[in-house]
Amino acid sequence: MHHRRTNRLVSLFVLFALVAGSAFGTTHRKKRRKPATVTAASSPVQVVPAAHPVTTKLNILGGPWKTPTFADSTEGDSVDGEDLTVRRAAVQALGAYNGTVIVADPKSGRILTIVNQKLAFQNGFEPCSTIKVVAALAGLQEGILQNQNTLFHITRRQTIDLTQALAHSNNQFFAAVGVKLGYDKIAQYAHLFGLGERAGLNLDGEQPGSVADEPPADGLGMMTSFGEGIYMTPLELAAVMSAVANGGTLYYLQHPRSSQEINEFTPRVKRQLDIAQWLPEIRPGMMGAVEYGTARRANFSATEPIFGKTGTCTDNRSPTHLGWFGSFNESGENKLVVVVLLTGGHAVSGPIASGVAGAVYKNLSEVNYFVKSTPASPIALISAGSLLGAGH
Repeated sequence: MHHRRTNRLVSLFVLFALVAGSAFGTTHRKKRRKPATVTAASSPVQVVPAAHPVTTKLNILGGPWKTPTFADSTEGDSVDGEDLTVRRAAVQALGAYNGTVIVADPKSGRILTIVNQKLAFQNGFEPCSTIKVVAALAGLQEGILQNQNTLFHITRRQTIDLTQALAHSNNQFFAAVGVKLGYDKIAQYAHLFGLGERAGLNLDGEQPGSVADEPPADGLGMMTSFGEGIYMTPLELAAVMSAVANGGTLYYLQHPRSSQEINEFTPRVKRQLDIAQWLPEIRPGMMGAVEYGTARRANFSATEPIFGKTGTCTDNRSPTHLGWFGSFNESGENKLVVVVLLTGGHAVSGPIASGVAGAVYKNLSEVNYFVKSTPASPIALISAGSLLGAGH
């Protein structure tokens, strides 16, 4: 009887240990892995995007990142000269998130609003997967990618093309592009697109990002898949997206501070990028990101297309977790570039940033912003009149 009772106690103890182990076992933090080496291929494959966690206010507020505060991302902003309709749409879309929103006119480089100017003017964050737009254009220009249908193996049996790689932000694909490009070409194209230099003209307080002067320790693949070794500002991304949206003109971004500066506004070109022939090859992937890929939260209307690229990673220099989204739309006459950068805990991500941008477009669409004509400034009208030989 004594042995039977002892065995029963031992069995209960083992059962409790198993239950406790399953309930209170150690959880492992996910680490960023180096993308695997991939090779060229000849047949496409469907890639299913990973699910993203549902975000709540509680876990947005978590983490040690307190600058700027979650309380009010507009604190300290100067709104003189901004388009107040656009600003209201952006502030409402950002809500309680800790981040910045920049909205610009891609046809002129005029900044219509900067929400959270303190964050926007800082000296850059890791661009995460938004760097893949620059990598794609560099790969096309250098002949590494022939067109949107160029395929690479991502596993022994699976391949993916450029369109799907952009839409689903595939790291292995763009790591392969980076290895083939080499450090010198990666740095060359990064600088060509304005990374590592001020994007704005006479923007008080703006600090430039930077491009590493040597390959990162983790390898070239990390440079073109996560942007490792590069620190990019939201203003620099806004300039890049403007060039992609307008056909290749890299404008100096200008932020008029008064009605007089608006009336006297004149676009200033930094340089012309020879990318027009390659834009049709990347646009399907950027549209696919919004329609069925990592930026699905930005998609609010089947008749008002948005093109964009998400980015999610941890910036170890800050340190903070990042959610990027660079985008532009094609709806009506007033086409816009919207860039969102969110900082904070692990609930922050590129897909969530895309939702903020989507809300900006949606808010403006609801007030018919995109069907209104933007009046030309008096100086522009005078210039046009002189060119046409108009009388005084």
